[in-house]
Amino acid sequence: MEQHGETSRGIPRCPLCGREIPPDVPQSRHHLVPRLRGGKRGETVLLHQICHNEIHATLSETELARDFSTIRMLQAHPRLAAFIRWVAKRPPSFQSRTPGPRRNRR
Repeated sequence: MEQHGETSRGIPRCPLCGREIPPDVPQSRHHLVPRLRGGKRGETVLLHQICHNEIHATLSETELARDFSTIRMLQAHPRLAAFIRWVAKRPPSFQSRTPGPRRNRR
């Protein structure tokens, strides 16, 4: 299964979970390095909104900039890895509130 880019039908694929992102599904761009941490003009990736929400519910802007600035690093985070295994079993149009408490703020 292709992980990045588009499917053979031209539908974008979420690089985090690997599922298709149909045009009618909530989606957003994620700055791999947060804008407030130097990534204003940096690389972005198109994600399902649910995937984007889970990233920001799990990690702070500082953690994203310092330790999780690639898709591979995000996929290796234990909470995100569990989320990816869970959401990968859902259809591409699946939407849900981000489960669990937001990350601890220091």
